[in-house]
Amino acid sequence: MAEDDLQSIVDELAERLERSVAIDDPAIRLLAASRHFGDEDAVRINSVLNRSVPAETSETILAQGVASWTAPGLIDVSGIAGALPRLCAPVRFNGLLLGYLWLVDEKGTFREHEFTGAAESAERAAIVLYRRLLLHQRSQVRHEVILRDLVSPDALVRAQAVEDLRAEQLFPETAMHFTAFAVHCRTEAATPSSQEVALEAAVEDGIRAVHNDVALMVVNRARAWILLAQRQPPPELLNTTLTDRITSRFNRLAHTDTSLVFGIGTTVNRLDAVRDSYHQATLAARAAILVPSLGDVARWGELGPYGLLLKLSTNDLVDASRVPALDALEREDTHHVLIDTLHAFFDHGGNIRRTADALKVHRATLYQRLKRIERITGRNLEDGDDWLTLHLGLKVRALATAFRAHLDGGE
Repeated sequence: MAEDDLQSIVDELAERLERSVAIDDPAIRLLAASRHFGDEDAVRINSVLNRSVPAETSETILAQGVASWTAPGLIDVSGIAGALPRLCAPVRFNGLLLGYLWLVDEKGTFREHEFTGAAESAERAAIVLYRRLLLHQRSQVRHEVILRDLVSPDALVRAQAVEDLRAEQLFPETAMHFTAFAVHCRTEAATPSSQEVALEAAVEDGIRAVHNDVALMVVNRARAWILLAQRQPPPELLNTTLTDRITSRFNRLAHTDTSLVFGIGTTVNRLDAVRDSYHQATLAARAAILVPSLGDVARWGELGPYGLLLKLSTNDLVDASRVPALDALEREDTHHVLIDTLHAFFDHGGNIRRTADALKVHRATLYQRLKRIERITGRNLEDGDDWLTLHLGLKVRALATAFRAHLDGGE
């Protein structure tokens, strides 16, 4: 048996005990499983088919404190539908938890030599998993460095990152499609270390949804981004699965009031164009934070005027929000009735009937308000340039206000 073969470890123990054996990672996701001896149950079958168990199952198991076990013990499966009694042997290397080794028995009558065999095999598995962990950490650090360089403002640094990624041989030589996903916490002030750890674990769990292609990640405090590399453009189902898994995992781990938003850049066909997709994804995530009506997942190309406005620097955005005509309107409109009316008028494309219905006022009242708006602002709503000035001005002011509130919230 190869000493570095996790599968051989579970197969050898299974044949010796004539019981099925499995090893999971610390999040109860399957790493290796032996053949069955008629002792499989619904939980084991689901684990083999999906490489993981439902969240409620893993939470029930983890709630029993198995993460702190240092020796094999029995799991209480009474709260898990379809589960047979289980022996759990923690897989540890120098105290570091790397996973769990499982035996299943219909009656739960495990003998002493089975406890001993499980413990010995868990020790051997720990060596394998620790080596894997070191290799994974080294490659992950290297990939993060390369990805950071790939979106650097320095063209020479980006060119070297492209060569480094190709040297890693992560992608096939065939044409690939690259898409950047930005993941931002809505609030990031004084980011607790637990939130940072939760974000990293959530993103790592999310990219496990990418089976047949490549997903690389970078995490930094309250932000992360993912490079998705595929042979075909990413289907919408994968985008949804990725964001849903990250959100679900983060919510279970973070224990904070914050939530996540996502920005998705356009798909590009060259590594040297990934920087464009990255910046688009970052701006889209920023838009999702500042403009809640866009939803938690914002896609570049679907941001309307915000895609253009968010390209402005913060100072330029604040400066552009000072529109004299709207400042005059705000000074006279102490209850924001006219401002709200103007918003509704533009939101409904200038349609009087739909605007009046939305505001729940008579059309005559709406006409009176619009005339008053024109008088105060000195603008004619039937003039294209005046319309654009007021409409764009409202959008910029809304962004500037949201940005100030964002800063006041501690970001």
